[in-house]
Amino acid sequence: MTDLRTIASNLLDKTVKETDLGGQKHAGKVRDSYLLGDQRLIVVSDRISAFDHILGTIPLKGQLLNQAAAYWLEKTQDIAPNHLIKVVDPAAMLVKNCIPLKAEFVMRGYLAGTTETSILRSYEKGLRNFCGHRLPDGLSAHGKLPKNIMTPTTKGDMGKHDVNMSKEEILASGVVSKQHFEAAEEMAYNLFAFGQKHAAEKGLILVDTKYEFGVCEGQVMLIDEIHTPDSSRYWYQDDYATRMAAGKRPRSLDKEYVRRWMVDNHGFRGDGTPPLLDAEVRVEAALRYIENYETVTGSTFTPNTEDPAARLKKNLEGYLK
Repeated sequence: MTDLRTIASNLLDKTVKETDLGGQKHAGKVRDSYLLGDQRLIVVSDRISAFDHILGTIPLKGQLLNQAAAYWLEKTQDIAPNHLIKVVDPAAMLVKNCIPLKAEFVMRGYLAGTTETSILRSYEKGLRNFCGHRLPDGLSAHGKLPKNIMTPTTKGDMGKHDVNMSKEEILASGVVSKQHFEAAEEMAYNLFAFGQKHAAEKGLILVDTKYEFGVCEGQVMLIDEIHTPDSSRYWYQDDYATRMAAGKRPRSLDKEYVRRWMVDNHGFRGDGTPPLLDAEVRVEAALRYIENYETVTGSTFTPNTEDPAARLKKNLEGYLK
C-alpha cells in the first residue's frame, strides 16, 4: 500500500483551492458554504490560513478537517446542539442554516500563542489584563493558566484581523445579545472541558481552541468546526513536562507547525506579504493533520484520491439543483 507521505506528495497539484458549484456561495478563509434555503452545504477547501492570510493549500486538508469536525460534532451533541445534518462528501457536510453570532469564543487553558495579539505575546509585553481576565505575575511561557478562560474576539472578514475583547466590551458593543452570549459562553466552557479530557485520554493536551455559534430554530447552536488542528492547539503530553523544564517549546500537533515555520524561517507574523509554502512544508503539514485525526479519533484515515473537482460535483450537484 502506498504510504501517506507519497500520497500527499502526489496530491500537491490536486488540491481544492476554490470551489464553484453554482448557487449562492459565501467564501470564508477555509470553508465555502452554499445556501439552500434553511440548510447549507459547507465545503472544506484545502486552503490554509495563518496570521489572517491565505497561504496556499495542504493536500487532503479539507477531507481531514471535515471528518474531524463531524467526529467531534457527533461526540458533543449532548453538550451543545449543533448544525450538522449529515456528511455528504469526504470534504463536505449538509448543515442547518444558522445566523452566526458576531463573535468567536476562544477558550484558553495555557499561556500560548504566536501572533502579536496572542495571550503569550501580550503577557511577555507586561500586560496582565487579557480580555477582562486578570493574570498573575510569574506565569511561564507555555505554562498552564490558573484556570480555563474564555477570551472572545470580533469575527474579522477575509483578510481582516480579529480583535480581542472582553465579555463586557462585546456586550456593550451590542453585536451579540446578553442571552445569546451567555448561552454560547456556557457551552464553550463545557465543550472545552470535555475536549481537554478526551485529548488527555489520547496522550494530547488541548491547549486552546475557538468556537463559533449561531442561532437556529430559536436556540444557540455550535457551528463551523470544533477541536480540529485548524481551530485548536494540541501538544504532546508525554514530554511536555521535560521540555518545559529544559526551557523548550512543547511539541505541537496542529497548524502551529506552519506558523512556526513562517516565524522561525521568515520572521513573518502577519505583516506584509506572507512567504510561499514549499512542497516539503505542505506535505509535512498534511502528515501532522493526519496524525492528529488518527490520534484523536482512534480511527485510520483513508484518503480519497479521486479528482476533487469531479468528486465534489458528483456528490453535491443534487443538493444544489
